[in-house]
Amino acid sequence: MSQYFQVHPENPQKRLLRQAVDMVRNGSVVVYPTDSSYAIGCLLGDKAAMERIYRIRRLNDKHNFTLACRDLSEIAHYAQVDNMNYRLLKSLTPGPYTFILKATKEVPRRLQNPKRKTIGIRIPDHIVAQAFLTELGEPLMSSTLILPGEDLPMTDPYQIRVYLEHEVDLIMDGGFCGHEPTTVLDLTGDRPSVLRQGKGATDWLLEH
Repeated sequence: MSQYFQVHPENPQKRLLRQAVDMVRNGSVVVYPTDSSYAIGCLLGDKAAMERIYRIRRLNDKHNFTLACRDLSEIAHYAQVDNMNYRLLKSLTPGPYTFILKATKEVPRRLQNPKRKTIGIRIPDHIVAQAFLTELGEPLMSSTLILPGEDLPMTDPYQIRVYLEHEVDLIMDGGFCGHEPTTVLDLTGDRPSVLRQGKGATDWLLEH
């Protein structure tokens, strides 16, 4: 049976955030709200927790996890960012985007795209997610919460509880959030390319 925290969407309770961080550090799998939809995550490098997420979502080993970061300064530790991409990241974060970048040596190999040595990075624009990541003090290894056989992410925390209370360790209820996944932008080429159109706008690409 999972824990269920009702976290205030505008003023997250510090006590609950600390408990959530303690659980993640002890190997828990957590569901938390973001600016695009609910996500499922665990501590970076926690192989057992990562394998549980694979099982819950029935993912194959080609699935790319995303590092949810609190700010831009954290990204440079895990991804190679040149000046041009830094300016782009600065203009689009926090926001509903996932950026594919070349991974640094700090990223465990099993998290990287095996052929391209890339990693997905994102900075969610959500008060609860930001407060949680700040309390954690490091990126959270994350994936959009889309259940097997479904096309859209889960958005209702009560429904999440019904489906996953025996599968995950903690559900952080931050209220309803969107049901669109992030827009995925590949920043490894000469110019950004859209790998998945989601909540984040991309019309600005036409201006370049």
